[in-house]
Amino acid sequence: MKAVVQRVSKASVAVEGEIVGSIGRGLVVLIGFSRQDSAHDIPPLVDKILNLRIFEDEQGKMNRSLFEVGGEVLVVSQFTLLGDTRRGRRPNFMDAASPDMAQKLYEEFVQEIQRQKVKVQTGRFQAHMEVQIYNDGPVTLIVER
Repeated sequence: MKAVVQRVSKASVAVEGEIVGSIGRGLVVLIGFSRQDSAHDIPPLVDKILNLRIFEDEQGKMNRSLFEVGGEVLVVSQFTLLGDTRRGRRPNFMDAASPDMAQKLYEEFVQEIQRQKVKVQTGRFQAHMEVQIYNDGPVTLIVER
């Protein structure tokens, strides 16, 4: 599992010109699943992401989590995160989970965020999406499990 986590002031995702998910202050999580991943790996990854201390406190230091600022999450599936670019010029996606497996893991990932009582919006799995991200900071992290 590989996630790109971005702190945002707002973000949205559209499919065929229609906005299907939109958040205010919070996190955009671009998530990709490998063939080795399982549902067992999801709770610790979600816990890590939601508790990252990457929001500013009163002194301007990154010292608060998403929970502490009452933020939202926009989750977008992105299998291209598993692209291996070490050789040649065409990414190799052999390590990416199959679409069926990835969709199940994606849905479980979103449900785990909901279980934490966090407002979550999503893109549409396997759709061509346009994601509008207002990266705050910018703050961008790669989180892997």
